[in-house]
Amino acid sequence: MIRTRLPLVMLLAAATTASAGTLHGIQPDDLNRNGDPCVDFYDYANGAWRKQNPIPAYMDRWSRRWQSGEVNKEHVRDILTELSARSDWPQGSAGQLAGDFYAACMDESRIDALGSQPVQPWLADIAAVHDQASLQRMIGRLHDVGIAVPFGLYAGEDQHEPSRTIAHLYAAGLGLPDRDYYFKPEPRFADARTQYLAHVAKMFELAGTPAAEAKAKAQTVFDFEKRLAQASLDNVQLRDPKQQDHPMAFTGLAKLSPSFDWAAYFSAAGVPRVDLNVTQPAFLQQFEKELATTPLPQWQAYLQWHVLNTAADSLSTPFVEQNFAFNRTLTGATEIKPRWKRCAELTDAQLGEALGQKYVEKYFPPAAKARMQDMVKNILLAMDDTIRELDWMDEATKQKALEKRATFVPKLGYPDKFKDYKGVVVSRDSAWNNLVAASRWNVADARRQVGKPTDRSRWGMTPPTSNAYYNPLQNEIVFPAGILQAPAFDLNATDAVNYGAIGVVIGHEISHGFDDQGAQFDAQGRLANWWTPEDGKQFAAKGQCVVDQFEGYFIEPGVHHNGKLVLGESIGDLAGAKLAYRGYLKSREGKGPEPTLDGFTPEQQFFIAWGQWRGDETRIETQRSMIQGDPHPIAKYRVNGPLSNLPAFQQAFQCKAGAPMVRAEKDRCEVW
Repeated sequence: MIRTRLPLVMLLAAATTASAGTLHGIQPDDLNRNGDPCVDFYDYANGAWRKQNPIPAYMDRWSRRWQSGEVNKEHVRDILTELSARSDWPQGSAGQLAGDFYAACMDESRIDALGSQPVQPWLADIAAVHDQASLQRMIGRLHDVGIAVPFGLYAGEDQHEPSRTIAHLYAAGLGLPDRDYYFKPEPRFADARTQYLAHVAKMFELAGTPAAEAKAKAQTVFDFEKRLAQASLDNVQLRDPKQQDHPMAFTGLAKLSPSFDWAAYFSAAGVPRVDLNVTQPAFLQQFEKELATTPLPQWQAYLQWHVLNTAADSLSTPFVEQNFAFNRTLTGATEIKPRWKRCAELTDAQLGEALGQKYVEKYFPPAAKARMQDMVKNILLAMDDTIRELDWMDEATKQKALEKRATFVPKLGYPDKFKDYKGVVVSRDSAWNNLVAASRWNVADARRQVGKPTDRSRWGMTPPTSNAYYNPLQNEIVFPAGILQAPAFDLNATDAVNYGAIGVVIGHEISHGFDDQGAQFDAQGRLANWWTPEDGKQFAAKGQCVVDQFEGYFIEPGVHHNGKLVLGESIGDLAGAKLAYRGYLKSREGKGPEPTLDGFTPEQQFFIAWGQWRGDETRIETQRSMIQGDPHPIAKYRVNGPLSNLPAFQQAFQCKAGAPMVRAEKDRCEVW
């Protein structure tokens, strides 16, 4: 267990020491010198790098950011290789669990020899379902190992009293990316449906089902899922927390789905029968219809498919290749990832805090945490200044906003207390059995939180994860050690570069507390309105500006961003760039400006760093999937979109009015 909590004075001293010596600026060789920063900054900032570094066949997008993520996996692999090389770890220790999990996943010859054997007992048990009671028990068994069909249960904060954790029932059980794939007539959706039917049938065949029967089962699965999709919220509706807020007493479940034995389900799951939340009541009503009208053989086909779908990458090569063949339709990747990368990702996903202890020892030194702490402090102060200076918000709402900002909790690097995974049994005999064992433990670990005070020390990402998040219910911003690596964050980079890369991410996560979703939660994390009516209207109008801007961004003729879907992330990028820039200027107070490097001023370095870190090249198939269901815009518009609204960017590159990267003042968006 690693616990690093230095006093602020020591943190600042460590940061100063880390910054001593020669520091580098942006990556000058990545620039497209023939480009114009005032025309297309995305092309200018790293166009040369993208031209010289095409997307690897196994990836769906590529940039220095994604390259860093793949290097990070090499670090994880090195740790796991070291752990798995030893056979003397105590049973149940972090080293034994992570090492043996990875080793079993890497043992391709044994996995291939087993074929579909590991999953056959599950398929047989589903085939043995003979009545409503056994069907319902089987649904519960699948939930125990994280297979959420057709609904799921997770433990999360009560949106009206976040200090306690309750059960939330949610809609799940679809094999296609989201509900619209089952209905929309455009060719890309129709093709996905055709490919999906063939894929499901092939997977059944690989598991031993005759071809004609497999084809019939695939159609059954699709029809079943289509009915579930019809009762599900779409991606824009899912972004509205109020549409998923339906608190009720335990007894309320019987009104939505009286045919399901909720008492038996909760008892078997070990979850107390206390007040809970149903995110989509209409979906549970559809579940009730399926229980009442769908014949057991159709239920069996549906459940068997989802077991196969979950198990595919832990089974023999034909299953893995077939699973990839379908995913290629959605991503455009032409080669499957190397096995070691898939195994490293899976080990991190299932046992990430066991692996994470070794990771942070090697790749996140105290000096890095100290410098990050200083950056977060400055960007939070920049948010305070921004709120105070707003000309559209009255004083009463400003005080509420400042009160909320004051309760932000930053988490950097890793948890203070790592999970112990006590009771997980992992061996080198079966990759699938290990996945089941780890999933079962993770599900039970989460369920144990229901009915208890919320444990604010828990993390929603593992330490090696190259990502970050904001949790509105705990008002926390979280940055795992995995994202705090070069080029996002580099102890040997200037402040301008660090604030331009990871600093914008920090500002982005802070601003999520004040985007169209986060702004619905108050300082205590409660789903509650803290806006005056007039300020609420002003805020909505400013958000609409962002919606309109992104509705105008096309990936191909006739296919453009859904402005409402990407609104939160786009507010995050817009405010994140502004806040990080202000935080950077604040960091230089009393120090003077940093030097011009490689011919670029510190201000220019700041913006180039953002373009170089965020500037992904993305396959068109992935762009199409993102347009449909991803709340994040594609990289080109994540770079150009927010910067075209910022006067500081225009000034840094001396862009003239009317340039493509300078939005006219009447069209300029500014939320925070």
